[in-house]
Amino acid sequence: MENLLYVRYEVKESVAVITVDRQEVRNAMSAECWQEVNLCLDEVERNPDLRVLIFTGAGEKAFISGADIQTLRTRTPMYQLHYPISLWTLQRLENLSIPVIAAVNGTAFGGGFEAALACDVRIASSTAKFGLPEVNLGILPGAGGTQRLSRIVGVGRAKEIILAGRILSAEEAYQAGLVMKVTEPDQLMKTAFEVACAMKKKAPVSLDIAKKVINISLDTDRTSGILAEQLGFMALLGTEDKMEGTTAFLEKRPADFSGK
Repeated sequence: MENLLYVRYEVKESVAVITVDRQEVRNAMSAECWQEVNLCLDEVERNPDLRVLIFTGAGEKAFISGADIQTLRTRTPMYQLHYPISLWTLQRLENLSIPVIAAVNGTAFGGGFEAALACDVRIASSTAKFGLPEVNLGILPGAGGTQRLSRIVGVGRAKEIILAGRILSAEEAYQAGLVMKVTEPDQLMKTAFEVACAMKKKAPVSLDIAKKVINISLDTDRTSGILAEQLGFMALLGTEDKMEGTTAFLEKRPADFSGK
């Protein structure tokens, strides 16, 4: 994509990579930066050949260090009510039809931590740090952090992290179940691509519906969640990929999924 100032977008063998690149401010996010992420998501949604998205930050110091504090100081209540662009963007990220992997290469504070939480899988460099320190600024996490964190680590631990403004190391994040893998800094993207390659071999429609059903389960009772699971299972029984997957298994060969 051309004319992007703060974000890089590339595609490698059906894997898209969005990289926030504002290293001079530790990849802090402004409204303009969030808008460029949205433009990249438009490209992802338009490309039916994409199977996985990796979301990361440039350099080794920061994934996303949070909001641009200079712009935050001038933000008004009405602006946030009518233009919560970080919230909108992360909802889009969370609801993409393909898996999203956060490759967390450094500090993930505030909106950066919230961005990682909106991804399906989080892989961290051993130097990564996670935190929602908004209470130190007289505000609170405003892009889904209070909601997503508690669903992943539990209400008690989420309150302790948010109310104390506590910073977690990569190892602490791993122990809390926030991070699935911790790697050395120079192995982070390699590991992210390995996970992406494992996912992209699977049936695309299965990944899409499984992700939707899991997300639904977070906001409903178990009976409704199981019903959603059954409806998703029924839908997949009518796909070409189901026939290809079962046939390939019986013929002892790799499946060649078409996404239909």
